[in-house]
Amino acid sequence: MVTLTESRSPSYAPSDVPRRQAVRYFGPNWYATVMGTAIVATAGTALGVPGVQAVWVLSVLLLAVVATARAGHWLHHRDQARAHLLDPAVAPFYGCLAMALLAVGAATLTAGREVIGESAAVAVDAVLFTVGTLVGLAVAVGIPYLMVVRHQVEPGSASPVWLLAVVPPMVSAATGPLLVPHLPAGQMRETLVLSCYGMFGVSLLATMVILPLVFARLVHYGPLPLAMTPTLFLVLGPLGQSVTAVSQLADVAPEGPYTAFALVYGLPVMGFALFWLVLAGAMVVRAHRRGMPFAMTWWGFTFPVGTCVTGAAGLGRHTGLVAFEWLADALFVLLVAAWAVAGVRTLRGLLSGVLLAAPQPAPQAPRPATARTR
Repeated sequence: MVTLTESRSPSYAPSDVPRRQAVRYFGPNWYATVMGTAIVATAGTALGVPGVQAVWVLSVLLLAVVATARAGHWLHHRDQARAHLLDPAVAPFYGCLAMALLAVGAATLTAGREVIGESAAVAVDAVLFTVGTLVGLAVAVGIPYLMVVRHQVEPGSASPVWLLAVVPPMVSAATGPLLVPHLPAGQMRETLVLSCYGMFGVSLLATMVILPLVFARLVHYGPLPLAMTPTLFLVLGPLGQSVTAVSQLADVAPEGPYTAFALVYGLPVMGFALFWLVLAGAMVVRAHRRGMPFAMTWWGFTFPVGTCVTGAAGLGRHTGLVAFEWLADALFVLLVAAWAVAGVRTLRGLLSGVLLAAPQPAPQAPRPATARTR
């Protein structure tokens, strides 16, 4: 995930960041560290991986630290905060706040309940799910509104980052079913289940509007800048999360066509997710060979892949096919590797101060006048 100037192939200023300025450029993209950590705990629990409770604890601590830093950002640097909100390259990252709350809530109920007890885990998840869902719905409407009436969006600037504004309702649809068994039978359970299906539809249709714009931008304008290439993995988010959502809903929905829908929808979408994983992976390899620098965009390798892990696990549960279990295991290995690399590089960047310094746009190379030669 990137900040405003990082999205334009940045080079960074020296790492000596005054303490009072430390959070000036601490944007909403930092919630991606929380999302990427929490999904490791949730996916690990779904696969029966031992020890993921420690990762859940880390996700809770990260949420507290990032939320505090973001509060300081808004308190002391409101001009920069408003500039972020009014910039189409940064505003969609406000969806990361909602998804961080939802991800930590789900991890609490799946992995954390063994540490704090089921009753406390349910209470924490209920609060985080409610707040995260409300924030996510506000972002899903508010950011597109700003893009239409306030942002200056140039032709050919469509980015996978735009998806971050509309994916939060899908995360709610995937995590809401965890609370269904803890509600009284009858109206309350049905209301939550059908509300999750409604949010599934909101996010799915919005994603279907944005994805063609993203692919058209790639075809007509060529590959993304090197530092932005990891954001291609963000496309996996709504894909894997939607498969997870229909699988989770089928587990708790009343008898009916819900399981059939989970398979009819989930199988082809998982196929497309694997197609995009290979395509995006090839683009990342290409960018790496050309010197792709580390940036917060590398956290895009974590949460989206994690949703594919839970999606594959759900398909394995409903089909009984061992192949989906193997797929989920393989994707989990990829997830943990990406999380470890992004985490270490982020910690190194924080200790050096590079990630907290004012990003400076690098000189723009002239675009070829005719055919692409990249």
